[in-house]
Amino acid sequence: MTAGTAVELTGWEVTVYYTAVEKLHSDARQEVEGCPTIDCGKNRNQRKLGSFPASFVKAVKDEGTGRTGDGRYLNWSYDTGYWMDTAPRDTAGRPLRPWISAAADADALKAGSRFTIQRCGTAEVTAEVCAKLKGPTWTIVDEFTPGLGGKRHVDVYIGEETEPDFTDSDLYTTLENATLSAIRAQ
Repeated sequence: MTAGTAVELTGWEVTVYYTAVEKLHSDARQEVEGCPTIDCGKNRNQRKLGSFPASFVKAVKDEGTGRTGDGRYLNWSYDTGYWMDTAPRDTAGRPLRPWISAAADADALKAGSRFTIQRCGTAEVTAEVCAKLKGPTWTIVDEFTPGLGGKRHVDVYIGEETEPDFTDSDLYTTLENATLSAIRAQ
């Protein structure tokens, strides 16, 4: 990408997404059916993929990916359903990169767009969390499940959850009325 100019974008919602980690979930297990690989498509070659804690399966469906106890990844997308893989993936099948990968609707920010978070907006977040989210340059490589995005909404991928009940931690947050600086190619 060539050097570009920065454009300030105000009034954005920024949501954190992550990879669930099976060993941090210990509730009742449930069977999951899906594809043995990413390439089989929804409702084709469905088979039992394993039994996992129910809260882990829910987190995978909510967040898109989870690392299983054997080191493989259980992924989920609207288009494919569940599948097993060797990495957490975006909707195009590329590995997600912590603190770099982001998602948006294509009409909000096009794939390949880069941005930084300039201000964390009106949400109550700690200064430490705000600084962590403002540090990286994020790249749109992923897209929302249809109907879940919006004109001023991005998700930023931070990697694996780090503790049980991660969704109660300060880092699992949504910024409201945030200001982004989008880098547009010249």
